[in-house]
Amino acid sequence: MKEMISVTEYAQMITEALPRGILLNTKDKKFNSMVIGWGGLGTVWGKPVFTVYVREHRYTKAQIDSTGEFTISVPLDKPIPLISKVCGTQSGRDVDKETEAHLTLEDAEKISVPGIKEYPLTLECKVLYSQKQELEKLPDDIRENMYPQDVDGTYPMANRDAHTAYIGEIVAAYIIK
Repeated sequence: MKEMISVTEYAQMITEALPRGILLNTKDKKFNSMVIGWGGLGTVWGKPVFTVYVREHRYTKAQIDSTGEFTISVPLDKPIPLISKVCGTQSGRDVDKETEAHLTLEDAEKISVPGIKEYPLTLECKVLYSQKQELEKLPDDIRENMYPQDVDGTYPMANRDAHTAYIGEIVAAYIIK
């Protein structure tokens, strides 16, 4: 069961949860979930949106590029350590995160990417626009701190790849009961 919500009524909760780690979910051939701590909730082109940033070599990026859809899952309390560990340190290329993190998937209302019962506040998003970052345009301190060139981009904890920003229109918002 789902309780439909107004995103604006939960905006503060979502933005406060983000730096602690929320989930970006994708599904192409299989389901994948990744912990994110960067993102933005807002309005673009008169539409409610959530913007996510995904590094170049992430499995998640290939899935978003293929489907143009994602869900955001936000815990109503604090993050669950097992979910944070599995979804924050392992690649969906190599691991079935649904099984390893003990996730309970809930079918979406308007897109093909499910939500997660354990992180029940769910935003269903369809990509409106994407843009790869140009690292040379970032301020020096951000580029040096967030994009040092010391870890290969294919490694799950890589830090040197640029991000692609995906602006996703929020087409449904609810709490999974």
